[in-house]
Amino acid sequence: MRAVSESQIQHSCLQWFRLQYPALSPLLFAVPNGGKRDSRSGARMKYEGVISGVADLILLIPKKGFASLCIEMKTPKGEQSESQRKWQGAAERANNKYVVCRSLVEFMNEVNSYLR
Repeated sequence: MRAVSESQIQHSCLQWFRLQYPALSPLLFAVPNGGKRDSRSGARMKYEGVISGVADLILLIPKKGFASLCIEMKTPKGEQSESQRKWQGAAERANNKYVVCRSLVEFMNEVNSYLR
């Protein structure tokens, strides 16, 4: 049996969110930081402001004293990189909630808890 990829988990989470919270769906978006790119594309993205380590998903809704919910998606065995841990610290110091989700169930629990 093939392991589920981070991309597949994230896609399931986005589908669920759009069905569960249709009015809020434009405010949950992916940050296209990951993936393999050629050097030219990577240089252009850096030039345009891409920052290493930014969370995979951002829910741009202030709740419970937080400015937003930043969600890093990982597989069950995935680990945060050093740049992701550094960005997490910066995001939390700026009053954002930051979570790591490894499954649809974790994502659902975090989002429901944040929004309710």
